[in-house]
Amino acid sequence: MNEASRTTGRPEPTRLQLSWFLLFRVVVITLFLGGAIFYQLGWRSVQAQPAVDYLFLLVAFSYGQALVSAAVLRKIQRFKVFTQMQIVWDLFFVTCLIYLSGGIESLFSFLYILVIISSALLLSRRDALLVASAASILYGAILDLQYFELLPLLEGVPFPAQIDAGTVFFAIFVNVIAFFLTALLSGALSERLRRSEQALERRQIDYEELENLNRTLLANINSGLLIINPQGRIRSLNAAGCKITGYALEDVYDRDVREVFPSMEVYDGEFRLVSRGEGQLMDRFGNLHIVGYDATYLRDRDEQVLGLLVTFQDLSHVKEMEERLKRTDRLAAVGRLASGMAHEIRNPLASISGSVQMLMEAPSVSDDDKRLMRIVVREADRLSVLLTDFLHYARPNLPRLEKVDVAALLDELAQLLMADGRFSAIEIHKDYQGAVWVEVDRQQFRQALWNLVINGAEAMGGRGVLYLGARAEGRIWVEDSGPGIGDDLRQKIFEPFFTTKDSGTGLGLAMVHAIVTAHGGDIELHQGRQGGAKFVIRLAL
Repeated sequence: MNEASRTTGRPEPTRLQLSWFLLFRVVVITLFLGGAIFYQLGWRSVQAQPAVDYLFLLVAFSYGQALVSAAVLRKIQRFKVFTQMQIVWDLFFVTCLIYLSGGIESLFSFLYILVIISSALLLSRRDALLVASAASILYGAILDLQYFELLPLLEGVPFPAQIDAGTVFFAIFVNVIAFFLTALLSGALSERLRRSEQALERRQIDYEELENLNRTLLANINSGLLIINPQGRIRSLNAAGCKITGYALEDVYDRDVREVFPSMEVYDGEFRLVSRGEGQLMDRFGNLHIVGYDATYLRDRDEQVLGLLVTFQDLSHVKEMEERLKRTDRLAAVGRLASGMAHEIRNPLASISGSVQMLMEAPSVSDDDKRLMRIVVREADRLSVLLTDFLHYARPNLPRLEKVDVAALLDELAQLLMADGRFSAIEIHKDYQGAVWVEVDRQQFRQALWNLVINGAEAMGGRGVLYLGARAEGRIWVEDSGPGIGDDLRQKIFEPFFTTKDSGTGLGLAMVHAIVTAHGGDIELHQGRQGGAKFVIRLAL
């Protein structure tokens, strides 16, 4: 909408509307001027010849003006001024046609009405009233001049010899009333038409905005949205739903929801409303997700059920966090309990070990008794080491952070591993280049990485491939090519004293978890590229 339209509240004519107006005018000129020519020729062939010449001249001017107007219309921008000039020309044209066809006896005074209607459609009601006034003045002027015999007489034009005042007054009165009634009615209808068009345009804009808003919401909302029709067929799936399930809309469109998402119990021949449901969902790539979902009716404005709207979210990460928090709470409780017990056990154990060592020094002890006593001392020492490790786990020291090159630390641990004859058949692959600096407690973090390296080497039985990796964003991993860890054991591997080995304390991975957690980081278990275990440490930078 341009500036003039904003100030008047009325849109200007468009180029297309003016093009149709010019075409309509050419049709009218052809019909009515052609009719006037035939009328004059049918009056008297000899007397009508000069009038016909004038009409032909008017036709030529009219066609010429139409061609010039069409050419100008392609270049102009001020359509309102152009329209006003066209209306002025039309008034002049109709006046000339009435004059050439006999004045009061002319049959073409109704053409003023067409001009008034055109002005009402293209301009405003006020302009239509002005055009009606101009038409009344011009028509009245022709009849008054004709009545007072002041109108120039052209040869061949069929003017009546004499007319009475009553006839003139009646003709002017009837036509003026018709002109103004036409202006009022056409102006009112035109204004109503414009308001209807504007309301329709605003409504269309509103619908477009709503459609854009809905499309944006559906595309960016984090929850999956699924629409099912009354036959249980999938009709829509938004972008978040496609991301969670791995399916594109065209993959699931018009398929039975029970076939694609069997764990979502939302349709069994009829809709089932669900509030805070939970189930497992297998995506397109075979990955299992835990999803929470709700199902509610999709209704139209008359509250008729159109389908079922299912919203669902991937809860896998939330469930993992819940399990991690539960494990942390459980480990903390166990640690507090065991730390107190460890002190109580350690003191009697030291007394037992010391007493047995003193008995071994007695001369009367036989060799068999000394052998048994050495076993007692050895196992007591082993229990003491176990208690020391457990105390470190249960009451870890606060980390003393410093800049540490994790790549150099992994290189050192790899050399220590290869120096152990038990692991000489292990091949080590390093996935890092140059230094990787992080802020950690060097001794604690070295212990955590060493536990992971030893755990991976022992899991492979001393033969396989060990992958060591690090990235600058605080991501470090140790991966082995062993048999891996089953799903039933994943929730227990970080618990103290849990082990699947014939020997071992079961504190290695528990200490790793405690150290990483004390550093504000996180450790996760993934499946390795060869099916083994891959432990990934993520540190908060």
